[in-house]
Amino acid sequence: MALDVESLYRKYGPMVLRRCRQLLENEAHAVEAMQDVFVNLLEKRDSLEDQGLSSLLYTMATNICLNIIRSHRRKSADSLDEQEGVLERIAVLEEPEQGIIANMMLNRIFDRHPESTRTIATLHLHDGYTLEDTARAVGMSVSGVRKRLRQLKAQVNELEGRV
Repeated sequence: MALDVESLYRKYGPMVLRRCRQLLENEAHAVEAMQDVFVNLLEKRDSLEDQGLSSLLYTMATNICLNIIRSHRRKSADSLDEQEGVLERIAVLEEPEQGIIANMMLNRIFDRHPESTRTIATLHLHDGYTLEDTARAVGMSVSGVRKRLRQLKAQVNELEGRV
């Protein structure tokens, strides 16, 4: 007999959501993860028995949240790789005149942006903070941090095309 997923959602939904919130520390991601748990349960309802479901749901929530965290880290690393280009070359310069040129280029890049953009770039691109951690550190939304990084990347690409 198939499980009644709707009643399980009402009964165990709050527990699953708490677990997702605990791991993801982001309400929107937690709700999405909780929904994924119950979608998976819905897909497998014919093959599951009505025993130990709270443990199963807790484990499913944990695994789904860990996959989301890994995915975000991977995306962060990928965006870091894409954006390194000019900034990475500047960071490894050894000769004094190259350092002067690099400073001039960085000043030119950051002159058109608020001081917080330099902080965002340092935290995310250099220190490896996630977008969420960077946003929390500078008191902005994740979308605001993304927007600043996109603007910065566009300017770097523009300057790289001229150099």
